[in-house]
Amino acid sequence: MNQKDLQEQIIQNYQSEENMMILVFAQWCVNHDLDPEEVYLRAYPNQAANQALRDGIDLTVSKEEAGEVPDQALLGILSLFGNDDLAFIVTEEMEKMKKQRNHK
Repeated sequence: MNQKDLQEQIIQNYQSEENMMILVFAQWCVNHDLDPEEVYLRAYPNQAANQALRDGIDLTVSKEEAGEVPDQALLGILSLFGNDDLAFIVTEEMEKMKKQRNHK
């Protein structure tokens, strides 16, 4: 494998993993009755036309069909990809949910 092929493979692997991160985020939102696009735009208001996010949303299933996406797993994945702003917004949503559960 030459240098160019190796670089292309690394880029493809990264993009594939990034798409998985987007899907995990979008599914977590669906599982918690949140709009993934709205949550994303709160973190990145200048990225309204994000095709990768829309593609990830299209791959989500209903929360009844989906498995659980643990909060800490989502935060770890977002951190791994340097999505600190999104992790901050997600953490805010987690805190809101925690407060709502405590008030029931």
